[in-house]
Amino acid sequence: MVVNRLKIGLQVAAVKAPGFGDNRKATLSDMAISTGGVVFGDEANLIKIEDVQLSDLGQVGEVVITKDDTLILKGKGKKADIDRRAEQIRDQIQETNSEYEKEKLQERLARLASGVAVLHVGGSSEVEVNEKKDRVNDALNATRAAVEEGIVPGGGSALLRCIPTLEALKTSKTLTRLLE
Repeated sequence: MVVNRLKIGLQVAAVKAPGFGDNRKATLSDMAISTGGVVFGDEANLIKIEDVQLSDLGQVGEVVITKDDTLILKGKGKKADIDRRAEQIRDQIQETNSEYEKEKLQERLARLASGVAVLHVGGSSEVEVNEKKDRVNDALNATRAAVEEGIVPGGGSALLRCIPTLEALKTSKTLTRLLE
């Protein structure tokens, strides 16, 4: 990896793969599909790392890497492949009886489909948890409404921005006649 970066300027970074066991393999496969790449190395069944070609690597628009997390944005995978994989995961969710497995599958589906989040709300009592859930629901509904209907600047700034237009109207003959 270091040699490729130095020799040909390939933009690469080593990060820890998410999850454990079969969930790790499935998550890596999801990442490969969303980026248009393939899984290779120890986690792959078919492709050895020595056999990887440049065309096997996926592409993304942006990657944010911190000490603990990696955020992959704007994957360049084919929409048809991503949709097919999402449908497979939905089928697996319907078939499984394990709540843990359902939760992991839903997290994978959320990451693959982009735009869905799983929120975990906790508290020291049932009343506190319910109160926090209500606040989360209020925030989600406010966000949905803002996305659907749009927003305006708050704190009276919309009125402040109207002043030049109102000043122009005040000096116009039409407004003068109306006021007389």
